[in-house]
Amino acid sequence: MTATAAIPGAVVDDSGLAHLGDPLREQRALAAGDAVAVLDRRTVLSVAGEDRLSWLDSLTSQALKALAPGVGTELLVLDPQGHVEYAAAVVDDGETTWLIVDDPVADGLLTWLQRMRFRLRVDPHDRSDEFGVLGGTAAATGALPAAACWADPWPHVGTGGWGYAVTDPHPGGDWDWSEAIVPRVAIETLLQEAARGERALTGYLAADALRVAAWRPAAAEADGRTLPHEVDWLRTAVHLDKGCYRGQETVAKVHNLGHPPRRLVALQLDGSEVALPEAGAPVFLADSEVGQITSVARHFEEGPVALALVKRTAPTDAVLSVSVADGGTIAAAQEMIVPPDAGRAANVPRLPRLGRRR
Repeated sequence: MTATAAIPGAVVDDSGLAHLGDPLREQRALAAGDAVAVLDRRTVLSVAGEDRLSWLDSLTSQALKALAPGVGTELLVLDPQGHVEYAAAVVDDGETTWLIVDDPVADGLLTWLQRMRFRLRVDPHDRSDEFGVLGGTAAATGALPAAACWADPWPHVGTGGWGYAVTDPHPGGDWDWSEAIVPRVAIETLLQEAARGERALTGYLAADALRVAAWRPAAAEADGRTLPHEVDWLRTAVHLDKGCYRGQETVAKVHNLGHPPRRLVALQLDGSEVALPEAGAPVFLADSEVGQITSVARHFEEGPVALALVKRTAPTDAVLSVSVADGGTIAAAQEMIVPPDAGRAANVPRLPRLGRRR
C-alpha cells in the first residue's frame, strides 16, 4: 500500500504493516475500539452462485447450508486423516460467500476449491486486488465502508461444536473481534488520514498479541499435523452432527475416544529476557523436547506470552522452557488449554486462570 510508508513511525516487513512505533500502546487502542488493525496478511476470496453454501458445507467441517446473511462463522478443510489443511473465516451477504484466509495458504485453498466445482453453480475467486482486511472491535469495524464484515464467534461454542478448554473464566470471554472486507481505494484513503494524524491505525503485531492472549487458534497453529481437537477448534469451526466431509471419520473418532496426540498450551514466558522465541522454537521439559511454539507475542498486560503444541503426555503442571535465537532457553509457565484426555467422555474439573502480570 503506497500510503503506509508515509505514516509516522510505520514499520513494514514481509507480512505488511507490523506496528507504528509503539506496539503496546497500539494494543490498548485496538482493544478499546479506538483503532483498527491493517491486516495485510489476509487474502479475500469470494464464492458466488446458487449452490455456494451447500457446496462449502459438503467440503468442510462447518454446517453452512442455513448460514444467515451477516452471521460470522469459520470452516476447516481437512485432509483424509483429519489434519487441518486450510482455515477460513466465513460470512455470507445473501448473494456471495466471503472467505478471509491467511496469505500463506490462500492460493492453495483457492486452487482446491476451483478443482472441486464439478457441475455445481459456484464461482470461487481471489478478490484481493479489490479488497483488503481491517480488524478490530465490532464497533470500530462497523464504522468502516465494508463490503462485508466477519464477526469472530470465538470462544463461544457454536451449534454442533464442543469446547475443550476447562479454564474459568475463559481468557477469550471478552474477546470482541471483527474483520471488515474493505475496498482497496477506501483503505488507501484511511492510510492517508492516518498519515495526517486524523485516524488511529495499528499493525498486525497488536492484533496477534490480543489473539494469543485470548487463546484463539489461527493458521499459525496448523502445522500440517494439527487435528482440530488439539487446539480447541471444535468450538467454532466444526459441526459434529453434520453430514459427511473429508476427515470427518477422524474428527468423530478422536472426539469420541478422547486423547488427541498433542494439546495446545498457553505459555507465560520469563519477562526478564529481552528476546522472544520465534514461532517454531522447540519447547522442552528438562532436556527432552516436548513441543513447539506456534505463536508468540508481547502483551500489554500479560507480558511475553505464547501458544505452543506439546505432547499429550507432557505433565500439565510442569514448568517448561523454550529455545531463543541466541541458543539459550527461557522459562515458560504453562496454562492448560486442551486437557490430555480431551473428548466427549472427558470429566475435567474447571480450573482457575493464572493471575495476570502487570
